[in-house]
Amino acid sequence: MKLNVTVLELSGILDGIRGNQLRHEVSNIVADGANILLLDLKEVNFIDSSGLGALVSAMQIMRKANGRLFVCSISDQVRMLFELTKMDRIFKTFADQDEFKRQIWTTQ
Repeated sequence: MKLNVTVLELSGILDGIRGNQLRHEVSNIVADGANILLLDLKEVNFIDSSGLGALVSAMQIMRKANGRLFVCSISDQVRMLFELTKMDRIFKTFADQDEFKRQIWTTQ
C-alpha cells in the first residue's frame, strides 16, 4: 500500500471550536486520499475535554477510511493529560516529526 502522509500542525488551545475545525480538516484530508495523518501538537499549549473528544473523532475518521493517525511533539501538560485520561494508550506518539519519519517510513 502506498503511503500518503499528511502532517497537520496545530497551535494554541484545542477546545470545542478548534476541535470542530479539526474534524472538518481531517475529513478533507481523508477525502484527498491521505492514509496516514500526523498531528503535530508542538504549538498546542492546552487541550480541554472537547479537544480530547476531537482527537478521538479524528482517529475514528481515519480508521473508517482504513487510515492511521499519529501524534507528535506533545508538551508536558498535554502528556500528563493523555496519561490521566488513558489517551496515551490510544494514540501512538512520537517525540517529533523526525522520529515519526524514521519509524514510519522505514517500517513500511
